Amino acid sequence: MENLFKTRLDEYLKENGISKRKFAEKVGVSAASVSDWTTGKIQPNAESIYLVCKAFGVSADYLLGLTD
Repeated sequence: MENLFKTRLDEYLKENGISKRKFAEKVGVSAASVSDWTTGKIQPNAESIYLVCKAFGVSADYLLGLTD
């Protein structure tokens, strides 16, 4: 099963010209966490998913690949 979270997060960062470090600062997590999420090394916890959703202005269902 494809990890759509990592794909959608990486696309968002590229489309908006935001570095992983700047995004990490925006959501209050480490740059290493964002890097690990975009490579699929680790999955974010529920709180982190919430923070990313708030930053994106999208639902968790979209980020996780449950909806388009």
